[in-house]
Amino acid sequence: DEGETLGLVGESGCGKTTLSKVIMRALEPDSGEVLFNDRGTMVDVVRAGPEALMRFRRRVQYIFQDPFGSLSPRMTVFDILREPLVIHEVGDADYRAEMAKELMRLVGLDPRFLNRYPHSFSGGQRQRIGIARALALKPDLVLCDEPVSALDVSIQAQILNLLKDLQAELGLTYLFISHNLAVVDYIADEIAVMCRGRIVEIAP
Repeated sequence: DEGETLGLVGESGCGKTTLSKVIMRALEPDSGEVLFNDRGTMVDVVRAGPEALMRFRRRVQYIFQDPFGSLSPRMTVFDILREPLVIHEVGDADYRAEMAKELMRLVGLDPRFLNRYPHSFSGGQRQRIGIARALALKPDLVLCDEPVSALDVSIQAQILNLLKDLQAELGLTYLFISHNLAVVDYIADEIAVMCRGRIVEIAP
């Protein structure tokens, strides 16, 4: 449901990440449909043409598991946060610069760090940058693929709390993928259990 979190759990190799990639249309499914409620209009993502797909991809963003591998080491944080806005031709240079600062504040980082490169940040800080990048286009749905599993346990709670706060503030809907039941129990409203490529159970 809108503004809620669906947790997706299952053993390694059961198809959780594959499912998230099918939702993004990064992978083509063999059959079936992916229906997305775009503010009242139902979009079949599998059959969407280039324009509809581009529009859909503004609405849906991805937070990756690995905060070290998902940020380009050759780009400053400023460029990383601006990139989605540039690709989707959102705003002018001033808007993008202001948005980058606002995104940093939103995830609890000092905007003065915008000119730094990812290697000068800790794992938890990098994941905050990854979250900020995912929010640049003001999406409705965020796919979170094990976003805390690569982080120290002490940092995991901070990032989970940040995700909860952002959801409340921005009205976000999350698909939260994890194999850690404690994490999913903490963040999810509903939980879907996956086994061998099928969802076998959905429960509160």
